[in-house]
Amino acid sequence: MTRLRSWSSGFAASAAGTIVAGIAAVHGADLPTVFRPCIDPSNLPFANTQGEGLENRIAELFAKKLALPVQSYAFPQRMNFIRNTLRYRLPGEDYRCDIVMSVPAGYDQASATIPYYRSTYMLVYPRGKGLDEVRSAADLASVPAAARVKLTIAAYDRSPGATWLARHGWEPQVRIYPILSPDPEQYPGEIVERDLAQGKVDAAIVWGPIAGYFAKRVRNVELVLVPLKSEPGVKFDYEIAMGVRYGEPEWKQTVEKLITENRAAITQILREYNVPLVDDNGELLP
Repeated sequence: MTRLRSWSSGFAASAAGTIVAGIAAVHGADLPTVFRPCIDPSNLPFANTQGEGLENRIAELFAKKLALPVQSYAFPQRMNFIRNTLRYRLPGEDYRCDIVMSVPAGYDQASATIPYYRSTYMLVYPRGKGLDEVRSAADLASVPAAARVKLTIAAYDRSPGATWLARHGWEPQVRIYPILSPDPEQYPGEIVERDLAQGKVDAAIVWGPIAGYFAKRVRNVELVLVPLKSEPGVKFDYEIAMGVRYGEPEWKQTVEKLITENRAAITQILREYNVPLVDDNGELLP
């Protein structure tokens, strides 16, 4: 903790310590003494080792509420991420981290908490390049064949975007990107920040937080964001929760209490990262 500089900050820290003590008294002593999120070392807008991502910010918020220091454990978010982070420990050692800050609601590789936001996949395209009239998935599906042949749309393999494009006759125009790369420096936002911004593709369908964050960073071209609504056979919108280890109900209850009591602050952080938020019907929230 930062050294206390005033009576008021000292009082606040004392109160936070009392809260933690109360939680421990109710739930038992088996609660973390350090807030240890499992993060990707280079995966903005979510997290990085410099603490610049939205997951880093939410972890700091929660740690402050619990009067605990943050100690992140970084590991590339590839296959077996949960096994190598949340569930990993050597004999005689403690686990490396205690919480994954973003998992799909209902995720079965960890004990998923209540959701803390819902977002959706977005179509991203540069203004003035032939898609300006497209404001929905239905509009994209209705683009005439003569116009389609001039376009290339990027999507990650096995993603809802790739599935939707194949179902609606766009398959010849799709450029598929591998969803997993052996290169730890590769990040999902490259599809927007590099290839779309440089004109290598004419549009892209990517997960909302990635689309919103990287579209805002692009300076050389104006990018349009179109939220995509789920339809039979293709789900675009998802609730996002946090994940803790199975068998730690007290810790899970503590995290869910933090989510419930800090929803306004969490939403503010998401807004700062330009995360598109949708309601239960997939409608974009103002």
